[in-house]
Amino acid sequence: MSAAVTIADVHKRFPGVHALKGISFAIQRGEFFGLLGPNGAGKSTLINIIAGLTRCDSGRVSVLTHDVVQDYRQARRCLGVVPQELVFDPFFTVHEVLRIQSGYFGLRRENASWIKELMDNLDLSDKANTNMRALSGGMKRRVLIAQALAHKPEVVVLDEPTAGVDVALRKSLWAFIRRLHEEGHTIVLTTHYLEEAELLCDRIAILNHGNVVALDTKQALLQRGIGKTVNVWITADEPVPALSAELQAVLRAQDGTRLEFRLDNKLNSIGDLLEGLRTAGLVITDLHTEEPDLEDVFLDLTRGREE
Repeated sequence: MSAAVTIADVHKRFPGVHALKGISFAIQRGEFFGLLGPNGAGKSTLINIIAGLTRCDSGRVSVLTHDVVQDYRQARRCLGVVPQELVFDPFFTVHEVLRIQSGYFGLRRENASWIKELMDNLDLSDKANTNMRALSGGMKRRVLIAQALAHKPEVVVLDEPTAGVDVALRKSLWAFIRRLHEEGHTIVLTTHYLEEAELLCDRIAILNHGNVVALDTKQALLQRGIGKTVNVWITADEPVPALSAELQAVLRAQDGTRLEFRLDNKLNSIGDLLEGLRTAGLVITDLHTEEPDLEDVFLDLTRGREE
């Protein structure tokens, strides 16, 4: 596969902040790619550079071989971006917004059937003549997705597309995005809902403090935690006795008599944990174990990296 997006040694500084520190990786055509990281990791800065809204201080970014600075018209034409914020023009209807967006790329009447298809697939047809101001937050989110796709871009960047939407809307949006991916679109997703990334993405990059701290397939990232850590939930009789410092070190959370532990090299096995709890006088009534998920791997890679 050829690269849909190429990021080569990208640096970006703001006053007092080195937001991106030599980022380099490529997103292949047809991939469903996850871009994850805690707040302030540099995700939005990188997306803005890809979209041509911000220029990097050094390095190079291209979309389908088109440099985002030197060949910005073609790069922008290949790209659709769904922003995190609900940005909209309050003076137009849904249909007018999509027609205007198409016009920015030289598409007018010849794009009418595609606009109709977008509105049908995103359940916007009944709102075609509704002013943007009158829409709910969820409907505005749908319009932003349709707006990003109005010119039929091959690469679609979704920046927190389901933030603040209800479960039903989230499921319908992802059904549509999956269909786009199956039809050959390259999808780049940023999200704080790590279960979404785990469910949808083929490959994932994790950013932290302007650096790429992981870049691998979803399966390979999950393998990092398997065998090294395991989550253990224990329900005990009341009262829960005081725990030793060793047990406290691996206690992740406690809700009354329900305790959650995460085992790593401090306690090498569940047997060690159970022996420690028995010694402490805790009477276990239920026990459940689970291998780590993407959230656990994410926390491992980003926790404790404060500069």
